[in-house]
Formats: sequence, structure tokens, C-alpha cells
Amino acid sequence: MNYSPCGKMLAVGTHTQDIIIYDVDNNYAVKGKLKGHSSYILGLDWSIDGKYLRSNCGAYELLFWEIEKMAQDKNGMTNTKGVTWETSTCKISYNALGMFPTSEDFTHVNTVCISNNGQYIICGDDWGLVNIYNNPAPKDSGAFCVSLRGHSEHVMRVIFNKDDSYIFSVGGYDHTLMQWKKA
Repeated sequence: MNYSPCGKMLAVGTHTQDIIIYDVDNNYAVKGKLKGHSSYILGLDWSIDGKYLRSNCGAYELLFWEIEKMAQDKNGMTNTKGVTWETSTCKISYNALGMFPTSEDFTHVNTVCISNNGQYIICGDDWGLVNIYNNPAPKDSGAFCVSLRGHSEHVMRVIFNKDDSYIFSVGGYDHTLMQWKKA
């Protein structure tokens, strides 16, 4: 789930492969349904102006949506090239592809987040690590990271605080919330 930057819409990804857009000011009435993914929805991000939505699914597709038309933008990768994204929960995106070694598939990275100042991108993985990369970390860039170890197994969620002075991570099996202070 993710609210639009203006707070007037709520996008909800479902396990039935749809994204439902709710009208917050109209008692959360359904404004539209976005259909096109091949699997359950993993992440969705609003553009800062609320005109676009991008989404990932369990089949590792990256799709783009025009909210005004409530339709998929098949040229979204090109049409949104200069767009600033309010959030960065889609692990399959131009900024994050360097986090995936060529020998690995997309399943070992569970969560991503870009710092509020746009300088860093972090991910939580299946090995209990919180990895910090420079943003962007494009594919085939040989992206280098700093890894923080603390969770016993997979990291389910990572996020920066408002001024990027802390990273918060949530572990899966260890049920632990950790905070990492910027040095």
C-alpha cells in the first residue's frame, strides 16, 4: 500500500495481480483498477507529482501506469526517465539493478529504499544484511556496497529516517527492529 504524495489516493497491490486505486476524499471509494501484471504485487511507487505509478510483481516485471488514464503506459520506462519518485519500494528499477549479481536472480533482495537526499540506495537481503550502495547502482556497474550485519536471517524492510541519519531494518525470523546510525 502506498498513499499518493498529495494524500488523496491510496494504491493497494493485491495477490490477484491488480493494483486498486482508492479515492481517499470519497470515503475510500474505488477510483480504478490497474491490470497487467503476471503475478502478485511486490512494490509500488508514486511519482512526486502523483501522475505516474510504477510497480513490481512476483514475476519481476516493472510496469508503469498513468493515473489520470488509469492505464498502463507501455513506454513508461522512457516516458518517466526524468520523473522523481516519491518512494522507492520497487526493487526492480534502473537505480537498483546493480544490487543483483549476474549469478543471482531477483529473489535474494527483499526490500529497497532510496535515501531522502537521493545519495544512497539500501537493500535488505536473504542473508541478514543491510547493504548500502551509492544511488544509482545501475546494472553492470560493478556496484560496491557497505554491508551491515546484525539480523539472524532475511531482512524484510529497510527505510531511512527523515534526515537520513538513521537506517531502520526489520528482520524476518528474528522479529527485530534495528536502527543503524550514520557514522
